[in-house]
Amino acid sequence: MEEIVGYIERFTYHDEESGYTVAQLKEPKKKELTCVVGKMLGVKPGETLRCIGTWKNHLVHGRQFELDHFKSERPADLIGIKKYLGSGLIKGIGPSYAEKIVAAFGLETLDVIDSNPEKLLTIKGLGESKLNKIVECWQAQKSIRQVMIFLQTHGVSPAYAQKIYKTYGDSSIEKVSENPYRLARDIFGIGFKMADEIAQRMGIALNSPARLAAGIEFLLNELSQEGHVCIPEAELIQLGHEKLEVDNIEAALPVLLEERRIERLSMVLDGTLTPFIWLRNLYVAETGISAELKRILQQQSPLRAIDTDKAIAWAESKLNIQLAPTQKTAVKKALKEKTLIITGGPGTGKSTITNVILLIISELTPRLLLAAPTGRAAKRMTEITKRHAKTIHSLLEVNFKEGGFKRNRENPLECDFIVIDESSMIDTPLMHALLKAIPSQARVLFIGDINQLPSVGPGNVLKDLIGTQLIPTVELTEIFRQAQGSQIILNAHRINRGTVPDLKPNREGDFFFIEENIPEKLLTQLIALVSVRLPHTYKLSPLHDIQVLAPMRRGVIGIENLNNVLQEALNPRRDYIMRGGRRYAIGDKVMQMRNNYQKEVYNGDIGFIENIDPTEESLIINYEGRHVEYEFSELEEITLAYAVSIHKYQGSESKCIILLIHTSHFKLLTRNLFYTGVTRGKNLVILLGNSKAVFLATNNNEVQKRYTGLRHFLLSTLTFNELPKIELPVHV
Repeated sequence: MEEIVGYIERFTYHDEESGYTVAQLKEPKKKELTCVVGKMLGVKPGETLRCIGTWKNHLVHGRQFELDHFKSERPADLIGIKKYLGSGLIKGIGPSYAEKIVAAFGLETLDVIDSNPEKLLTIKGLGESKLNKIVECWQAQKSIRQVMIFLQTHGVSPAYAQKIYKTYGDSSIEKVSENPYRLARDIFGIGFKMADEIAQRMGIALNSPARLAAGIEFLLNELSQEGHVCIPEAELIQLGHEKLEVDNIEAALPVLLEERRIERLSMVLDGTLTPFIWLRNLYVAETGISAELKRILQQQSPLRAIDTDKAIAWAESKLNIQLAPTQKTAVKKALKEKTLIITGGPGTGKSTITNVILLIISELTPRLLLAAPTGRAAKRMTEITKRHAKTIHSLLEVNFKEGGFKRNRENPLECDFIVIDESSMIDTPLMHALLKAIPSQARVLFIGDINQLPSVGPGNVLKDLIGTQLIPTVELTEIFRQAQGSQIILNAHRINRGTVPDLKPNREGDFFFIEENIPEKLLTQLIALVSVRLPHTYKLSPLHDIQVLAPMRRGVIGIENLNNVLQEALNPRRDYIMRGGRRYAIGDKVMQMRNNYQKEVYNGDIGFIENIDPTEESLIINYEGRHVEYEFSELEEITLAYAVSIHKYQGSESKCIILLIHTSHFKLLTRNLFYTGVTRGKNLVILLGNSKAVFLATNNNEVQKRYTGLRHFLLSTLTFNELPKIELPVHV
């Protein structure tokens, strides 16, 4: 083993996840840079390292120093100090301030920052605010480095050290040592598998109670991400045996039940009374939905009774429209029922009905609220009704201090009538939070399309509500004349009926099919469509007016590769940053991947990168006029969105949808997925793929099973005093 010392001039290659790096090291008194290769976890350009390793001769790249291990040291000369400070390691100090600070304090610079930071105020342009930021970041970096070194010994990627420190602060090492499985619960991006690897390195046994309990919670969380609210106990145990590789997984259930981290209840499944397991929060949400609906249904509305026939005739005259009999029925029910569901596909008049109802209700009360699950759905609702609609999250007002929402049963919404659009997208926890905040006297109108995909989150709430037959429901099926000229709408209804859509070319139409069997050629077609043909023919913006949808993530025409190819075609910038194997540049179209209440951005929100600041290690994303800042360590919350999954785009719409539908996607080709994708198109839908895939998707009416207990709780709460033995709704 030999030793060399110098500062990192630059990285030639650096993998954030593994830490493997090819770096150019500047050694004192040497003109040539030294190539160092190996794992450099958490190292930044400008840092001074004492490297221990061996010299090797690479056949292509020549002489290299192969790293065994290293120690980070303070830079010893002025150039090294300047490089270190200007590297972006300390937020607030870029190359310009690094130059000024080193010029003022020379070799004592780092001691000044460490012990007497107030001296930095003598630097022109550096005020109290910037000084506080520098001091805070300097102290944090010292602590993060300690956490990094600790985690490094347990094989954790340095990319997570900053997140762990941000969550646990100075007690990070203590908390991780005490229970590494808490990382899977608390840190986004660290799953059970990684936490388990850390635990194994710490010597925690495979069958330890802590591991079994954490494993069960992990499995239930994983299942909830697939849409399940609960799971038969026998299936959970079997899954635990396979995933955790132990035989006594059930030993942890009594402890978890006693600590109320999970709940168990027996329900009838396939004619047999079967015990089911819930995560505590999902059990509370399902039983809570039932209780809140009962509360709302039992309370009288303060709105006066009216002659509905006269009211409808008046609204028709005002809006210059003529409602069909089924539409009049829906309006009458909305004016009488305490809670109503209106469901139907595109072109069936849901928007017309909504406007009539709102016009009449506004004569009875000014206390009206409109909401939808996503920002785009709320914006579309506002455009259709000419009344302000909010997202459900903003309506409920996020409580940043205590978590959850400010609006609840103790602090309800101020309304006599509330309309919730795109209700099929609302998952179990959000529906519970919404119903808790609706005052008992309010009337509630849910509008949605139950033939679309269910919510991204756990549950199948709208379908369960309708399935009980306890909530008044109107289903609209008639396609009205103004919608009959749209091939998009006609083909959507064909798909929903199990009839293959009309794929014949029509130059004047709004629905096209382009046949292409070879995936590589399909990519070429796609790039030509997005970058040249559609912008030229229809004057569409490739980034703002066109959205590419695909069913799968992997493969040549999977979402990940589509994003890489489209990014290169539409935003081929060379000034970019790399995080998690992805390239991000100004102008990139991106999507938020989880709810972030602090930033007020939610799963599925789409925005554009407006600025990247390497010095501050942050970037700005514009979400339809809202500018949100992300630290580089938070970038795994976002992903490129040139192409997205149909599920993620649910509730949104685009002027033009390009839907890839190919037999290589056969595992996910289902009717409701196909139907949902087609109905995302506002003015133009293009199917790109092969006709066999279109046939497969149209004829496959199987839907992924979702275990829920909501119908059970609704039927028991709304019709019985005791829990009945009823058939559990497993959706197919």
